[in-house]
Amino acid sequence: MSETDRILNKRETYDASQIQVLEGLEAVRRRPSMYIGSTDVRGLHHLVTEVVDNSIDEALAGYCDRIDVTINKNGSITVSDNGRGIPVDIHKQSGKPAVEVALTVLHAGGKFGGESYKVSGGLHGVGLSVVNALSSWLEVEVRREGKRYCQRYEDGEPVTPLSVKGACEGSGTTITFMPSAQLFEVTVFQYDMLKLRLRELAFLNKEITITVKDLRPDVPLQSLFFFEGGIVSFVKFMNKNKNVLFDEPIYICSRKNTSFVEIALQYNDTYVENIRTYANNIATAEGGTHLSGFKSALTRVVNDYARKYNILKGTDNNLAGEDIREGLSAIVNVRLLEPQFEGQTKTKLGNSEIRALVDSAIGEGLSAFLEENPAVSHIVLEKCLTASRAREAARKARELTRRKTVLESSALPGKLADCSEKDPLLCEIFIVEGDSAGGSAKQGRDRRFQAILPLRGKILNVEKTRLDRVLANNEIQAMITAFGAGIDEDFALEKLRYDRIICMTDADVDGSHIRILLLTFLYRYMKPLIETGHVYIAQPPLYKIVKNKAERYAYSDAELDAVLGELGRDGAAIQRFKGLGEMNPDQLWETTMNPEKRTLLRVSLDYALEAEEIFTILMGDKVEPRREYIVENAKMVTSLDV
Repeated sequence: MSETDRILNKRETYDASQIQVLEGLEAVRRRPSMYIGSTDVRGLHHLVTEVVDNSIDEALAGYCDRIDVTINKNGSITVSDNGRGIPVDIHKQSGKPAVEVALTVLHAGGKFGGESYKVSGGLHGVGLSVVNALSSWLEVEVRREGKRYCQRYEDGEPVTPLSVKGACEGSGTTITFMPSAQLFEVTVFQYDMLKLRLRELAFLNKEITITVKDLRPDVPLQSLFFFEGGIVSFVKFMNKNKNVLFDEPIYICSRKNTSFVEIALQYNDTYVENIRTYANNIATAEGGTHLSGFKSALTRVVNDYARKYNILKGTDNNLAGEDIREGLSAIVNVRLLEPQFEGQTKTKLGNSEIRALVDSAIGEGLSAFLEENPAVSHIVLEKCLTASRAREAARKARELTRRKTVLESSALPGKLADCSEKDPLLCEIFIVEGDSAGGSAKQGRDRRFQAILPLRGKILNVEKTRLDRVLANNEIQAMITAFGAGIDEDFALEKLRYDRIICMTDADVDGSHIRILLLTFLYRYMKPLIETGHVYIAQPPLYKIVKNKAERYAYSDAELDAVLGELGRDGAAIQRFKGLGEMNPDQLWETTMNPEKRTLLRVSLDYALEAEEIFTILMGDKVEPRREYIVENAKMVTSLDV
């Protein structure tokens, strides 16, 4: 028997000595992703959210109205509030100061008993302790009863005792921490990412002023967020680049026992819905009982109004929910004593009583609004009826794009050059601009797992088009059929025929425009593709440099300068690729399609609200916001083809 076989067949002893007990915060340091989701840039910024959430909880309890977040010059983060300050007296069970218990013991906090915090997002009690465990160092300052208490931790362990460092005015808590470079893939905080989350919190909590600063640039960055209108201001912000059907959003609120719901909604003239839901300030991306209560009540109330005033007659079918939600922007924000989230990621709310509360709030509040504002009501109903007629037309068009089964190649579009591999996890499809580039890509690809779908010209701008016209477009039909997963409400991710959908367009202005048209379509009608990381952007080279027998490619002007600096400028032949069609199949494979050498950019939705705004600005009807965006960002352009 070989040594390898001996090792593989060896029976390991399995007894009590094999059972490990991780003390204190060691479990967090061993498996950080279990507590914050990941150790990439998203997990890094989640640390800040955990600390800020504690300050928000103080605000919800009525003791805090200002939160300041600062990225310091050394890369650490400081979060300061003017709340009551974490308790510093001795915790009876542990014999340690309460602040030290909160920072070193999992599931320890003031949110379990229901007395200190009536409403809280951080009911797991792991926020501060997890941040401490994943930081190379952390310093806490507590201001209480005229004294300033300080303590320092390193790798989750206290290295100084809690001690008084002088007198102070007011109260509050300041946490400064440096994320551990040993535990995180990246430790550089992004100002824009923090700004978006903090702006969202300010919208949801109209009584709070939130500031964010970045002291790292020579000219520090700073933003202040305070929205007196709360979620009404939030909806106005969502619709600021759209044409609204009525001026002021509808605001509805209701309270029952310890639960509270507030809803703001407003219609615009677009064809997509944008409903965002929150529970105790936590974004519930997968919705839950509050969303289902909102949708069902909205559908019932609008149909009841339409029948009451004979807008819908007895033999007419009721308006469908999607008809009524077309062009709707809404915020559903609930606060409750004991939220039940599905999993630590808290993306779906499960409290059954909230559904009834939201249903009742919409039933009473929206019914009253429709009765009191007949002019607005009829504008909304007319849009819903138009949507209903278009939906029926879309249903017929959708049937033309459906495949009977994934394996029936006869149902695939004729211009698709499919791959031979049938396992979707191993397959990828390139969406290529033009027949010329499509021909090069078809010849240069690996036919086993790479499919090519050439598109003719620029596809339809779906931001300005209803679904029935979208489905009638030949190029869009080809993509829907090739992908195999359906579209819009019929989209089924499990039917996707390719694991990677790669947009491969020319590196010029027209190519960029085609790419944004493609991304707009995918974002509006196949959003799960982006949410689950199936969409990529290819990076073809801009230049080919030949000198003597050396051939090099450059993907930017800066890279071109670097290559010329290495090879020498004298005698170097430089070819500027104006389009993919100028590259022969071997060049396209070598630079852009070969998995071992290519660079792909994955399209993500880390900035969902920002993405919504950008797509509306770039592809919507309003010209002025687009002009302002171009002027503001013109300085970022380093190369422009004329």
